[in-house]
Amino acid sequence: MPSGGESGWGIREMDADRDRIIESPAKGKLAIGSLRRGHTFLTLQYIRGYENLIYDLADENPRLLDLIDRVETFKMGLVNKLMDAGVEWMGYPENLGMQIGPMLSPDHFRHFIKPSYQRFVSPAREKGCILHMHSDGDIRDLCEDLLDVGMDVLNLQDLVNSLDWIEANLKNKVCIDLDIDRQSVTRFGTPEHIDDHIRTWVGRLGSPQGRLMLIFGLYPGTLLKNAEAVMGAMTKYALHFS
Repeated sequence: MPSGGESGWGIREMDADRDRIIESPAKGKLAIGSLRRGHTFLTLQYIRGYENLIYDLADENPRLLDLIDRVETFKMGLVNKLMDAGVEWMGYPENLGMQIGPMLSPDHFRHFIKPSYQRFVSPAREKGCILHMHSDGDIRDLCEDLLDVGMDVLNLQDLVNSLDWIEANLKNKVCIDLDIDRQSVTRFGTPEHIDDHIRTWVGRLGSPQGRLMLIFGLYPGTLLKNAEAVMGAMTKYALHFS
């Protein structure tokens, strides 16, 4: 059980988090809480190293189960503190994907990681929170399990998961929080390419009923005119179905 505001990545000021959450509704804001990115699988990787962790999963190392239990107990303490503060939106960010495929097999995810996810979201679901999951990379092989866990909003990257696949497998099943490409189109394309890219994705994944959000991470090397084009297209196509 975490105490003193410890989160595992330095000090997390839980008192400040609680005050912010409590004050949010009076300010007309959603009361948002979240675990730190990498709450389960990546935490295990930080402790064991990626290669060792994959061997542990393949060998079903009994000591790994004890480590998972310790990590889960610690993180569950943070979840409960956020629930007590009155969170309305609960985030569970964790990068599970690579450029091609997930970082662990779907079978290993289901056997070792998914049960912790299910227990993490249970308190938030019981309180009626919106459940949000973020992952970078190609997570197509894991999405069915993430939806089964109960996520209401799934934040994933666009090109690495492909428009056709996202449209066929996620549209109308979950609110898609789409992470706009930062590897090719926005980095090396023109403003016209960017506008067309965002218009196409909004047109195919959006609907008059909503269920589509857009987010973009601005990183070094992106031209300012391209960043401006992203913001302009997001603003313009926010009303695409109105």
